[in-house]
Amino acid sequence: MPTPPTPEQNPDIESLRSEGDLNLSPRRRAWAESHLDDATRKLLAEDARLFLHQSLSTPCLNALSECSGATLTDLQGREILDFHGNNVHQVGFSHPKVIEAITRQMQQLSFCPRRYTCVPAVDLARKLTSLTPGRLKRVLFAPGGTTAMGMAIKLARVATGRFKTISMWESFHGASLDCISIGGEAIFRRGIGPLLPGCEHVPPPDPKQCPFKCGERCNLNCADYIEYVLEREGDVAAVISETIRCTPFVPPPEYWQRIKASCERHGALLILDEVPIGLGRTGKMFAFEHYGIEPDILVLGKGLGGGIFPLAAMLARDDLNDAYAHGALGHYTHEKNPVACAAALAALEIIEQEDLPGRAAELGQFALGILREMATRHSIIGEIRGIGLILGVELVRRRDGVAHKATDEADAVLYACLERGLSFKTTMGNILTMTPALTITKEELKRGLAILDEALTSISG
Repeated sequence: MPTPPTPEQNPDIESLRSEGDLNLSPRRRAWAESHLDDATRKLLAEDARLFLHQSLSTPCLNALSECSGATLTDLQGREILDFHGNNVHQVGFSHPKVIEAITRQMQQLSFCPRRYTCVPAVDLARKLTSLTPGRLKRVLFAPGGTTAMGMAIKLARVATGRFKTISMWESFHGASLDCISIGGEAIFRRGIGPLLPGCEHVPPPDPKQCPFKCGERCNLNCADYIEYVLEREGDVAAVISETIRCTPFVPPPEYWQRIKASCERHGALLILDEVPIGLGRTGKMFAFEHYGIEPDILVLGKGLGGGIFPLAAMLARDDLNDAYAHGALGHYTHEKNPVACAAALAALEIIEQEDLPGRAAELGQFALGILREMATRHSIIGEIRGIGLILGVELVRRRDGVAHKATDEADAVLYACLERGLSFKTTMGNILTMTPALTITKEELKRGLAILDEALTSISG
């Protein structure tokens, strides 16, 4: 396996902490040497030989043979509770209803050239527009969330006649050039060269990173700053943001109401990215429903394909339909892929029939209760964050009354959990971020959190 650089070899590593694990830990190699057999190591070595290396995925952690429900199985037959899932597993992995829908559709119509339409694509568009409140009644599909966000940026430019955007530092909207331009993570932006012009960035609504010195509670100074930038620039096409950041940080109720009002005052569109968090994960079908507002453009993805097919959607206000009547917002080869649309229809049916938003709300409260009790016993735990089944545990070291990011401890907890059969990701270096399948059982959730408790005890002992 390739040997990752250490902080001593690359002192700039700390500044590249991002939404995901950077695979820079020496524990990655030690874990592999202790837990992987020869066949797995051989496959990982071949992976490293064939694929271009990236800091977020090289070296790979392990190799998988199966996935089902909330569980992954590696080549050695070990089961792993997956509290990560790249946020595609709202309905769990390999849901039989999704597989049945895919199989049936493949046998009938496996592909639809872009000049044609098909029943699954029209049915999916109708279903999505019936689920979204208000005026979000026009749809385009794309093979992934990044491409759907690219369509949203283009639509905002043409609809407003402007090209500037306001987005957040530390945000992530995809890895293409246009999306890293509006994104705010250094690991994606650094060393790439000129990005899109007009991409203004503002602080996220997170008191932990607040330049306005709000303290522990957000006083909405960051929302006032967006109003200030909109007024000063005067020609911003769109404010673009994740409704709720996957760290997670949940903005206060008034935050999005204030920003939506500012957008309307200054003629900017509000584009909300719910690619990882929409479709029930927050306890409602769409995260923006927690705030009593409606975006002008909504981007969905990841779990839309039922955890199997790559599929994303951009939904827009009906009155924006004429803005690009003679142009090309998307025109992707798999824009109306009937198999992907069949998978999405099955996933949405499961989400509704099994009330997965309600289940996420109930299990999320259950998990937060366990985590808060855990925080009374583990002094390294700082803040407990969460909404629905997006859960975050901040780890901090306290020196002289000041809390510092416990990045090394977070890394140690990650690998201690992997040893015990629990997978999640670390975010921004010191936040343990857990997003289990919405179909997870209460017993599985309890078992995963018990593993976390054991791991925290092991690093403090």
